[in-house]
Amino acid sequence: MNILLINGSPKGIKSNTYRLAKAFMEGMSDAVQVDCEELTVRDLDIKPCLGCFGCWKSAEGKCVIHDDMTAVLEKMLWADVVIWSFGLYFFNVPSKLKALIDRQLPLSLPFMVSDSESGSHPARYDMSGKRHVVISTCGFFTSEGNYGSVNTMFDHFLGKGQYETVYCAQGELFRVPELHERTDEYLSYVRSAGAEFIGRGISTETREKLQTLLYPREVFEEMADASWGVEKSTGTQSDASLSFTRQMAALYNKNSYTGKDKVLEMCYTDEGKTYQILMKRDGYEVIEDHVHPYTTRIETPLTVWRDIAAGKISGVEAMAKKLYRVEGDFDMMLHWDQYFGGGSAGTVKPAEAKSGEKGTTMLLMLLPWIALWVGVSIDSRIGSLVTVGVCGLLQLLFACNRRTVYDGLSSAAAIGFSLAALLMPETVNLLLPVSYLAFGLMWCVSCLFKVPLTAWYSMKDYNGDSAMQNPLFVRTNRILTLAWGVLYVLTAVWTYFLMGSEISSYIALINNIVPIAMGIFTKWFENWYPAHFAAK
Repeated sequence: MNILLINGSPKGIKSNTYRLAKAFMEGMSDAVQVDCEELTVRDLDIKPCLGCFGCWKSAEGKCVIHDDMTAVLEKMLWADVVIWSFGLYFFNVPSKLKALIDRQLPLSLPFMVSDSESGSHPARYDMSGKRHVVISTCGFFTSEGNYGSVNTMFDHFLGKGQYETVYCAQGELFRVPELHERTDEYLSYVRSAGAEFIGRGISTETREKLQTLLYPREVFEEMADASWGVEKSTGTQSDASLSFTRQMAALYNKNSYTGKDKVLEMCYTDEGKTYQILMKRDGYEVIEDHVHPYTTRIETPLTVWRDIAAGKISGVEAMAKKLYRVEGDFDMMLHWDQYFGGGSAGTVKPAEAKSGEKGTTMLLMLLPWIALWVGVSIDSRIGSLVTVGVCGLLQLLFACNRRTVYDGLSSAAAIGFSLAALLMPETVNLLLPVSYLAFGLMWCVSCLFKVPLTAWYSMKDYNGDSAMQNPLFVRTNRILTLAWGVLYVLTAVWTYFLMGSEISSYIALINNIVPIAMGIFTKWFENWYPAHFAAK
């Protein structure tokens, strides 16, 4: 299949729309074997149409102008799919692309077509089977109401309903590195559209994703206004650090409001500038004088924070290199993406995992052990059977949850101990301490691997698998995993020695209270340790 991409943007390959067109073309090449050609209109010698109709008066349909348009027409006849790519320029196509469109006249015959609603001309060549895609971005918050003249023009020379469109508003955001997570997500939808276009056509689900705004109107327009670096009230040049802070503040998510106003203070050490972002229930306010007590203060060079926001360096890596420091409430850093929904890479812990992905839950790993310890302690026979039954039922729950290696080990170990208790009931007093020891060793040994046990179950709250690339997240979980492992190894020791003592009846109580206390410590530590690390 032959594909011709006509890049009509004056910006050439730096065009925002070109990125969408390339993604669409890549999607097609993923689906079928293709031969792709690209034409960058700004680099071509294409003169305006003279309106002389020499091509119609010539039997061969040759234009009297000798320039690159001859080769363009040949490529258009060669192509099975033509992709028209351009940004919206004053509600239509860029001027040089319009010249190319005008110069298509040789592809038509001069005669009138009587069955056309408003008048038309027949094709000089067999155009049956050719398909066209119009891809464009615009600088408004929505594409609705802005492509009327574009559609009318393409309706005339391609035929109404005879071409596919991908119109993306807020196109200027594709050049903002700090927003790459959202724009990359949109590009993945465009790529899917390309693959579907080659088959049965773009699905309804993909169309809905393509038509979804990158950001709400209010957020986009505030970011757009701030991006020019010009004061709206005076027209004077804004400070670069102030413009950057305003763009960041525009991403504030009002849904993150917790009932109390918060103040993020940004101190740009290389610029000698400090600004505050007051985050309120109904919106935000950028304050140029730090007049409020801060909730969280970030001391950073502007260049460093720009690189973090653009994803050129991770927030944790920059912190480890002491490129910036944090004071005050560290919770804002832990949940940055919830406060600033643009997906800025300045987070220390990523945000919640994307919806639709299978998550993990530690409860499924713990249930076999809980059933074993409680059931066998009460009645070795019935408790063992209940444990085996619980392990069997758990397999059904993994249809909705992601299974880890520790889920499988736990079920296998619990069944093994249950069978031992059934076959050798006299060894129950030994089996329980040994099971605690096995459980603790599983936690301790997992610390030797790249991903410790607790990280598998907590990553769902910190952007899923990408959390594994966060060294501070992994380090925090490695410490906690080792602490829990040591606790259960010690539990095995005291359970063994206390079972034959006078206080043996209190073993179950002790073995339940201690993990509760450890759970409280865990909740505290997973917030304290990153903040302690950042403050250093």
